[in-house]
Amino acid sequence: MKISYTAASMAFVVALSVFGAGDPPAAGVAAPDFTLNSQEGAPVSLHDYRGKWVVLYFYPKDMTQGCTIEAHNFQRDLAQYGAKNAVILGVSVDTVDSHQQFCTKESLTFKLLSDSSHEVTTKYGSLQQFGSMTLAARNTFLVDPHGVIRKVYLKVNPNPHSEEVLAALTTLEKGE
Repeated sequence: MKISYTAASMAFVVALSVFGAGDPPAAGVAAPDFTLNSQEGAPVSLHDYRGKWVVLYFYPKDMTQGCTIEAHNFQRDLAQYGAKNAVILGVSVDTVDSHQQFCTKESLTFKLLSDSSHEVTTKYGSLQQFGSMTLAARNTFLVDPHGVIRKVYLKVNPNPHSEEVLAALTTLEKGE
């Protein structure tokens, strides 16, 4: 009996480290509003983008391989997003200064938002433990112009992700 209790406890701890403190909001619900500072140090609120599609993507860490690939692909496709009335907002638990350095080094022109308090990352069920570090999970939420989450991507593969989101946006626009 003691062994199964210990195994269950360990499974619970593993589940928390993988899924964060809460479940991600589902497609069809209102996107939780927030205000975070961008790489410029200016406050950015989700509600500022009503009337536009928002690609709200959470990523683990500035200046890492997968995060750089994902950011470059969104930057590469930025004109296509603009043509679809969509903006890109990246969120991690890194600082504003880290975001500023990342944007400068990688020539990123879209907003990266700092959630160093983990509040927004937690609201979106995207907080995870990686060893001793608390990071954002690689999840994306496609929010429609009315502020409703229309598509949720969990455990994203950074290489094809921008193309996947563009394809979904094209499909969803037809239904609007």
